[in-house]
Amino acid sequence: MPKAKAAKAPKEKKADDPNKSAPGAGKAEKKKETGLGLSTKRDEDFGAWYSQVVVAGDLIDYYDISGCYILKPWAYAQWEYLKEFFDREIKELEVENCYFPMFVSASRLEAEKDHIEDFAPEVAWVTRSGNTDLEVPIAVRPTSETVMYPHYAQWIRSHRDLPLRLNQWCNVVRWEFKHPTPFIRSREFLWQEGHTAYSSKAECDVEVRQILELYRRVYEEYLAVPVVPGKKSEKEKFAGGDYTTTVEAYVPGSGRGVQGATSHCLGQNFAKMFNIEYEDAKGGRSLVWQNSWGFTTRTLGVMYMVHGDDDGLVLPPKVAPVQAIVIPIPNSKLSDEAKQKMDEIATGMCKSLKAAGVRSKLDNRDNYTPGWKYNHWELKGVPMRVEFGARDLETGTCVIARRDTREKETVKIEDLTKRCSELCEQIQKDMFERARKIRDENIVSLTSWDGFIEALDAKKLIMTPWCNTKDSEELVKKKSTAESTGGAAKTLCIPFEQPALEAGTKCFITGEPATCWVLWGRSY
Repeated sequence: MPKAKAAKAPKEKKADDPNKSAPGAGKAEKKKETGLGLSTKRDEDFGAWYSQVVVAGDLIDYYDISGCYILKPWAYAQWEYLKEFFDREIKELEVENCYFPMFVSASRLEAEKDHIEDFAPEVAWVTRSGNTDLEVPIAVRPTSETVMYPHYAQWIRSHRDLPLRLNQWCNVVRWEFKHPTPFIRSREFLWQEGHTAYSSKAECDVEVRQILELYRRVYEEYLAVPVVPGKKSEKEKFAGGDYTTTVEAYVPGSGRGVQGATSHCLGQNFAKMFNIEYEDAKGGRSLVWQNSWGFTTRTLGVMYMVHGDDDGLVLPPKVAPVQAIVIPIPNSKLSDEAKQKMDEIATGMCKSLKAAGVRSKLDNRDNYTPGWKYNHWELKGVPMRVEFGARDLETGTCVIARRDTREKETVKIEDLTKRCSELCEQIQKDMFERARKIRDENIVSLTSWDGFIEALDAKKLIMTPWCNTKDSEELVKKKSTAESTGGAAKTLCIPFEQPALEAGTKCFITGEPATCWVLWGRSY
């Protein structure tokens, strides 16, 4: 069997740490009363909390290769909801799905030096087949520009072959050594990568923003996570591209920013490298203009970090595999006939909810107590719990408990489907608004270096006027590293929505004339 060669990985603990400082993080200890729960509170040790919640919430299992994780059905279903939305939307833009091999020849991978430079330390190489060394090592794709573009050069001959819009849903491998963290930073992950070619830069510019808007919708409309759309700095942009746009999220528990998804304008850089040219309408030869764009299973990790609490996951209804869990609560005083009636009514509730478009499940297992079931489904983040007890059987009512606020309300059984449908929309909206309020409260504006480190160490993101140079960005990195033990600051993005920049405003770090406002922070 072929083997992937890379530098020896550091020994990985069971609890991969998203906070780079999770002493004692390990397998979730069990609460004695239920056999469920988390032993670490989110605000006390965020890294340890996250390491526990992704396992206890039934999202992943650890694998025997460091940095690789098994996505369990509960997590994979959430990825499928995002995939279904995005796939539908890009098809409306006439993007077609395809699939290219995961292996890349060394000659192709190294053809674009600037592009591969950033990926080189992370590339895994297949060097053997059985007991025989391969004559030429083969790389496992870290991304697919160099896989796909030689074929674009073959397929695009005339202006009539344009635009070419392709997307593939696949896995990629990047042999990360920076603190593997489930969903956030792993050596193999799932993603979509779109690769398009046009006859003009103007067409590329339009598509870049169209795709970025879809990524914003993934986060804000589905994951209930607010993001800041913007442009990456020259230092942070995609290697080999003209410019990179991004949506940036904020994780309150760690105070870090996180790159949510990116949409790149590649210009003609790859067209020149791979000779992707065509006969234009005037009979001349022209190079194509290209874009690439992608989002990954990192989206899920961001959602868990932003919304989770001390009792586990809190899932927005749009991506919850189960939106309402129905739990009948019989007691020992009920007759067998009454218990059967209760079970039949609860089954009918579940069927009615499904018929109304509410993803629901009946938990009538008799080997677990109601308290155990409550904790179990709270830990998994189910948005609504429907309780149906002996008194409810008499009154024709049931109780709906919200996961996000813990609020409870009693409703008539005949009104259950209508109310749950309403709550799905309300919970989705409320979760987003709460997250946005917290995010906004943690963005501060500064016009000088004074207070920058204090804000950074207080887990804030920082908006400053900036001269937009690589040297000044490197200066901020050096100064923040020297003046704080919490890690370096970096630019997250230059937001598209810019505060007013008054004439004469100086860059906060160099004193040179500022050209824009930029968002800084520590980042995953």
